[in-house]
Amino acid sequence: MHLQGKIRGLVVTALILFGVVLVLPSQAPAQSQAQPGGGAGGTTMTWTVKSMYQYKVQIAFYARERNHEWPGSGQAWDLNDYNNHTYTLNCRSGEKVCFGAWVTGNASKFWGVGFGGKQGCSSCCFHCGQQPQPQVLQP
Repeated sequence: MHLQGKIRGLVVTALILFGVVLVLPSQAPAQSQAQPGGGAGGTTMTWTVKSMYQYKVQIAFYARERNHEWPGSGQAWDLNDYNNHTYTLNCRSGEKVCFGAWVTGNASKFWGVGFGGKQGCSSCCFHCGQQPQPQVLQP
């Protein structure tokens, strides 16, 4: 009898583990925040941005001709350290994409096209399919 109890316990444990193995592969992997959608045809561009500003900064990317932004829905990515951050954008081949960054909570201090992509800039836009130059946000 005691042996049957141990075997039953092992069988139950095996079934539980097997059930977990069956459940895990069916879960969809989380989509990377750094690869937002927005383009067709599989064209991408990868931006590298580093903030040297003493306070937290936010960044977004804009394709003004079609009124599109990354990450989209009025959101932005946070730059809360002095590390390089990489953003791979799915975009339409040849479209002009600009970066806009601003101090979190103070959009009057900005880089590139700023909050909402409304400012002008001299070197903050590149065409989709090109490799943008790394951007360093200086104080």
